[in-house]
Amino acid sequence: MMSQQTIQEGKTWAIVSYFTFIGLIIAIVMNIEKKNPFTSFHIRQMLGLILMLIVSNVTEAYVNSWLGTVLWIITFVCWIFGLYHAIKEEAKPIPVIGGKFQDWFRNL
Repeated sequence: MMSQQTIQEGKTWAIVSYFTFIGLIIAIVMNIEKKNPFTSFHIRQMLGLILMLIVSNVTEAYVNSWLGTVLWIITFVCWIFGLYHAIKEEAKPIPVIGGKFQDWFRNL
């Protein structure tokens, strides 16, 4: 469980991490020194969302346009979910796959 102070200190960069790939890079750079656990949690979630976006785009281009669009919509809903919980100061993983993102990117 993270303290309220830890969450408050990391909230801004956690939110920034959800604003495009550039925001993610900025959040990663700003979090390198302090290693705020709240920011790190949301950075890992956003990295996973970027992977989901890449999969949806590749699927749309090379597999099936409708399936790719469905995957994109799912990714967008998950992005809203992650951003919403960062704003609400919660470290709640994206349903189904968010826990995997935490495992895969735990070194960040």
